[in-house]
Amino acid sequence: MRAINFLFIFAFCLALALFSLENTEPVLIHIVEGVEVQAPLSIELILTLGLGAVLAWMFGIWNRLLRQLEYRKQVRQMQNKDERIDELEKNLDKYKAITESQSLAVASETIKPEESAVS
Repeated sequence: MRAINFLFIFAFCLALALFSLENTEPVLIHIVEGVEVQAPLSIELILTLGLGAVLAWMFGIWNRLLRQLEYRKQVRQMQNKDERIDELEKNLDKYKAITESQSLAVASETIKPEESAVS
């Protein structure tokens, strides 16, 4: 993969160098009203290409940052849900123990009158 990347970058740089050699005529660029720049066409296009690359890189970093923030938010939500599930399971176990003890108490009370009747 590195070899393919190297060949791609090399071919791009070679094409850019050849383009620069062929396009040396000065051109006038109007940046804003009253501000003009005159430079060779190849230099202006290379600067524009560089500016576009920097902006694409910054956009990529911004996207990565947003994805990380969203991922962290999802992790926090999952941790909160896990904690809530643990809490509810503990409560469920506690209530099961209470109901079992109550049902045993009720069962023992119902058995005692029957035992006294049998005796």
